[in-house]
Amino acid sequence: MMAYSRLLLAALLLSGLTGLTQPANARHWRDEAPFAAIQTVSPTCDNQDFLSKQLAFENGGAKADTPVHICGKVLAVSPNAKRTRSGWHGYFYLAVSPSVSIRIVSGLDEMHAPTWPWVSKGDQVEVVGRYYYDSIRRQGVDWTHHGTGRSWHVPGYVTVNGTRYD
Repeated sequence: MMAYSRLLLAALLLSGLTGLTQPANARHWRDEAPFAAIQTVSPTCDNQDFLSKQLAFENGGAKADTPVHICGKVLAVSPNAKRTRSGWHGYFYLAVSPSVSIRIVSGLDEMHAPTWPWVSKGDQVEVVGRYYYDSIRRQGVDWTHHGTGRSWHVPGYVTVNGTRYD
């Protein structure tokens, strides 16, 4: 048996399949390879870029999380913060075009901001964060705070009527 294992290992190495000799590691479905191609976000608001990414996702394109820099008017605000498994969050909807709005998720435990809600309907808002698309009914922008992590590398923020919260 030992000779067979060595023979198999030698055959794998010779055939260039060295990845098969390493143990598999579990990964979260949103985790990606270490940022081989670090993505950046536009230095200015770019709603057209966001709309093209959203359209591509809705039409079956790759659903990888992507950094966005969007702006617009607040349409609605959830008045109460909600506790999730990752902490306290505030939610509002932002109009990025006359016919498209998107849910903004603010990680309140991570942000340097006053008590929620610090945004109101009608406010002019600029957001940098991570656009996620799970389905047409489950999409939004999160990571709108200064922090980064193993699975996200772009610091985010929300600017409300000229006041920046990160």
